[in-house]
Amino acid sequence: MTHYTIRLSLEAQTDLVEIHESITTRSGSAVTADRYIERIDGFLSSFDIFPERGTVRNEIRPGLRIVGFERSVSVAFVVEDDDVVILRILAGSRELTMDE
Repeated sequence: MTHYTIRLSLEAQTDLVEIHESITTRSGSAVTADRYIERIDGFLSSFDIFPERGTVRNEIRPGLRIVGFERSVSVAFVVEDDDVVILRILAGSRELTMDE
């Protein structure tokens, strides 16, 4: 069984920081934000065994896949050889566009 390496783009790392800040602001609790980010991290870690999931969106970028997390976040990623590259982690109704 192939195990894939999970890599987060700089944009995806920034997305996580922004999601954390937003939850902290809305809830008033950094602990709540920490727990949510930990759940996202756990979800992303599961891509190491089965990355071929989500909706293929070749019209945006060849090989792009988008999968939802807890109905509030969309994860955009590509599988490249033995790597899963997380391109963006978009909260709410944000749309991924060609220039992202």
